[in-house]
Amino acid sequence: MNGHLFTFANAALTALPSGALWWEQECLLCVSDLHLGKSDRMARRGGPMLPPYEVLETLDRLSSDIAATAATHILCLGDSFDDLAAARDMAPELTDRLASLMAARRWTWIAGNHDPGPVDLGGTYRAELALSGVTFRHIAIPGETAEISGHYHPKARLTARGRTLSRRCFLVDADRLILPAYGTYTGGLYCDRPALSALMTVGAQAILLGTPPRPIPMPRGDG
Repeated sequence: MNGHLFTFANAALTALPSGALWWEQECLLCVSDLHLGKSDRMARRGGPMLPPYEVLETLDRLSSDIAATAATHILCLGDSFDDLAAARDMAPELTDRLASLMAARRWTWIAGNHDPGPVDLGGTYRAELALSGVTFRHIAIPGETAEISGHYHPKARLTARGRTLSRRCFLVDADRLILPAYGTYTGGLYCDRPALSALMTVGAQAILLGTPPRPIPMPRGDG
């Protein structure tokens, strides 16, 4: 599977090259910030015209991860759609593609700040989910423990052989795990920015996406 196996809150988890999180004991595949329909939203609001293929590409990547893991529970950790109109106006063939992935599986949608209302696509819609001692929510809450979240689209930069590289990444410390954005058209927040340095404790790791993902000490901007 070319993933990076690590332990968090007494759970054996695997960071996958795609940015998905695999919890084998629960047969759960978790993804965050798909932002399906971002090109549609940007066009509606007069922004740059982006090639409208990102929904299919993101769903194809998710399909590959489901097939590789044989997951029976899919957990989408918020901002699955770029806004509610993007969910409502998704092309029928893409809605059918998503429905085929959802069929015969437990599917949980966690509310995000881009998609705060319910979506009429089946599955279960929750503000957060507690499972085997771990709480899943979209945005991390300072002071919480055993928490898995998304929202920030973390990425890291490092210099190697005179070149600066930027990679999406998981962030993990003793208390929380933050997932990278899974969607095709998603930017990111460097993990040395104050918002993330303040959340993650000293000693946190950044797990850089790649094949396989690579853990490094989390770059920090707090001194």
